[in-house]
Amino acid sequence: MLVLLLASLLLTVPPDTSWKHQRLRTQMVEQQIEARGISDPDVLDAMRSVPRHRFAPNHPPELAYADRPLPIGHEQTISQPYIVARMTELAAPDSTDRALEIGTGSGYQAAVLAEIVDSVYTIEILPELATTATKRLQNLGYDNVVVRNADGFKGWPERAPFDLIIVTAAPETIPPPLIRQLAEGGRMIIPVGPTGRTQRLTLVTKANGEISTRELAPVRFVPFLRNNKN
Repeated sequence: MLVLLLASLLLTVPPDTSWKHQRLRTQMVEQQIEARGISDPDVLDAMRSVPRHRFAPNHPPELAYADRPLPIGHEQTISQPYIVARMTELAAPDSTDRALEIGTGSGYQAAVLAEIVDSVYTIEILPELATTATKRLQNLGYDNVVVRNADGFKGWPERAPFDLIIVTAAPETIPPPLIRQLAEGGRMIIPVGPTGRTQRLTLVTKANGEISTRELAPVRFVPFLRNNKN
């Protein structure tokens, strides 16, 4: 009877809470994220919770949790775990926040935000990635995330203002519509710079109606794509 009970329990363990994947996530957070100075408990909890291997389905779990970006098709990548954690911590998310993400990709950054904030609106310009990310997020139960296939340069004015905006591709300059869609007290994290060269991770804040920008670190992101028809 005990053997049958244990076998039943093993069969009911969801694949994303398997001991192997939990161990890989724990190691990822301890060795790649906490060890490099990320300390926000909500961010650390989110990184431990989101099944990163489900957002990099063409790679083995050990590689999905490695300290590196990974290709996800269509010349796009899923950022390395540390960069996702760093950008999330810099955005200072809160449980009541409305967040905008530009560059859904596989949906990983949106899922990390969804673990912390009230709602996430995320825009992906490539229809294939928007479709697969929508299905993936829905299958994983992230019902506070809405994916839109559109040109992220314009933001999402119908849902603005946003308490935080995270941009996961690099424009050469900060898109003015995104600045306008920041709420009072809002924060935007965005890589800025030329394609194929080092960019600067930049924090944009709005306080008393005034916009301030601060360059934080050198980074390398995929280019910010535009819809030439618009």
